[in-house]
Amino acid sequence: MTNRLADSIAATVRAALDTLMPRLCPVCGKPLLGHERWVCVRCLDRLPVTHLEDTEFNVMEQLFAGQVPIERATAYFYYEKDAPYAAILHDIKYHSMPGMGRWLAAQAARQMAPSGILAQADCIVPVPMHRTKLAKRGYNQSERIARGLADVLGIPVVEALKATRPHDTQTRKSAHERWVNSQGLYALSGKADVDGHNVLLVDDVVTTGATLLTCARVLHSAGARVWVFTLAAARLT
Repeated sequence: MTNRLADSIAATVRAALDTLMPRLCPVCGKPLLGHERWVCVRCLDRLPVTHLEDTEFNVMEQLFAGQVPIERATAYFYYEKDAPYAAILHDIKYHSMPGMGRWLAAQAARQMAPSGILAQADCIVPVPMHRTKLAKRGYNQSERIARGLADVLGIPVVEALKATRPHDTQTRKSAHERWVNSQGLYALSGKADVDGHNVLLVDDVVTTGATLLTCARVLHSAGARVWVFTLAAARLT
């Protein structure tokens, strides 16, 4: 079977499935067209992209200042709790759509390529999930986002960190509670030696930065130079 024939069959099947069970854009709720992936073209064009990679010592990097040395930090788009685009993160994290996270991360890597902010890393380390939560959810959304970056950057994803104990979601916690909840939560997994490596630390969203600070501190203490990427960021100003 030729690639053209396979693509034609796949398109026909997709069109039939879209008729029976329409795929909906998580942002506007309208049916996706056959050529559209997880988000419709209109909403993707209006994605509130941060462009933080274009600003030295941006507001995301300031979260780490005086806490732990990092090289650079950026996020793809802005997250606001009640905004339509928040549905993207909810679907990725809670509604079994990790593929959307991988796809969006690849979009981010392509759009950020001119800045060079991601190109200096030689491995990608996702924020880990404790095995009990992983068993319940079935996937770690941060790991899937890391895979999307790796698809474009061509560098390996290394699970160099582990969660040492179960913990409640950070979503409804105050900044102080998030900080307390994150202390001692992460450690080196023993699966990789990051000493002397340029590590891209990846998570789904940054709000107070408590989780990323803890992970970055572990990696830095192990000798890594740390960059940070999140798919989304709360308005930090």
